[in-house]
Amino acid sequence: MKVSKTLLTYILAVGVFGILNTEMGFIGILPYIAEKYDVTIVRAGLLISLFALGVAFAGPTMPLFCSKFNRKYVMLFVLGLFTVCNLISVFAENFNVLLAARVLPALFHPVYCSMAFTVATMLEAPGQAAKGAAKINVGVSAGMVAGVPISNFLAEQISLSASMWFFAAATAAMFVATLFVVPSMPVKEKITYGSQLAVLKKPALWLSIIAVIFLNGSIFGVFNYAADYLASVSGFAPALVSVMLFIYGMCNIFGSMLAGNLLTSRPLSTIKIFPFAVALVYLSLFSGGNAQVFIAVLIIVWGILGGINANINQFWISRSALEAPDFANGLFLTAANLGCVLGTLIGGVFIDNFGMAQVVFSGLLFSIVAAVVFFIQCRRPSTNPIGNL
Repeated sequence: MKVSKTLLTYILAVGVFGILNTEMGFIGILPYIAEKYDVTIVRAGLLISLFALGVAFAGPTMPLFCSKFNRKYVMLFVLGLFTVCNLISVFAENFNVLLAARVLPALFHPVYCSMAFTVATMLEAPGQAAKGAAKINVGVSAGMVAGVPISNFLAEQISLSASMWFFAAATAAMFVATLFVVPSMPVKEKITYGSQLAVLKKPALWLSIIAVIFLNGSIFGVFNYAADYLASVSGFAPALVSVMLFIYGMCNIFGSMLAGNLLTSRPLSTIKIFPFAVALVYLSLFSGGNAQVFIAVLIIVWGILGGINANINQFWISRSALEAPDFANGLFLTAANLGCVLGTLIGGVFIDNFGMAQVVFSGLLFSIVAAVVFFIQCRRPSTNPIGNL
C-alpha cells in the first residue's frame, strides 16, 4: 500500500504526541501519585526528573545504536514498549515498580523522536527540510500542551488509573497505525558508527550544542516558574493562570507552524534575531509588573517564540551534522533537555536570592549567551551550519 507523504508525516507527528504525552502528562498527576503511593511530592517528582535524565543520557547513544535498523521496526518497538510500560503503570501497586516503568521507556524516547525528525525532513522537497521538522514539533507542542490538563482532568474526575489508561491508549493507537499504515523504512545507506561519531570533531557542532543549551534554557528557565510568576507577581487568579498557560501552549503550536516557513525562507536572520526577541519579552514582563492585559499579550508572543525556539534548536544542530541525521537529532534532544535542567536550576537561584520577579533576568542572561554563541558561529564559514543563507 502506497502511503502519501502527508499521511506519513501526520502519523509520525501524532506518534511524537503520544511519546511527549506520556512524558509531560505525569506533571498533572503528581499529587494523586503521592497520595496513592503514600510518598512525598518530592519523591513523586522523581517520575519527572529521572525520565528527563534518561532522555538526556540516551539522546546521543540510543539513536546512534539504532541508526542501522529498519526505522519502522524500531518505531514499533518503541511504541510497543511505551504501551506496555504505561499498562504496567495502570496496575502498579508499588511506587518503585511505577518508577521503573517510567525510566525504561525514557531511554528509548530519543530513538522515536529523532527518527521522526529524520524521516519527516527526508520527505520534504530539497531545501524544505525545516517544514518537515516543524510538523513534528507541532506534535511535540501538542503533547506538552494537552498531556498535563488531560491527565489532571481524568485523575480528578475519574481516577488516577484513567490517566494511565489514556497514556497507554495514545501510544497503542499509534502502534497500530504504524503497523498497518507506515511502510517498511530500511536504511538504504548504512552509516558506520565511527563515521557518525566523527561529527563530534566538528567545532560547529559543539558550538551549536552550546547555543541550543542556552537558548532552550532561556525559555524553560522562566517558563517552568510561569505559574508561580503569574500568580504571585502578576496577580492572576488560579483559574486565569491555567488559561494563560493553555494560551501559551496553543501559541507554541502556532509558533512551530510559523517556524517551518521562517527557517526555510530566512533561516540566518531568524536565528540572529531570535535571542533578542526573547530578551525583549523578558524585559517587558519585568517592566509590565501586574498590568494583566499587557502580560496576557506578552504570553501570546512568548508562546509563539517558544514554538519557534524548538524548531531553531533542531534545525541548528541537525544542520551542523548532516552526515549523521539520527545521531544529530539525538544530540538535539540531549542539548534541549540539558538546557531545560540548567535553565530551571539557574532560575531557581535567581528566585531564592532575588525573588520571583527577578526570574526573568535568568532567562535574559541565557538569551544573551545564546546570542553571543550564534554571533561567534556566524562570523566564520567553518562554524556556520548554514553558510550565508
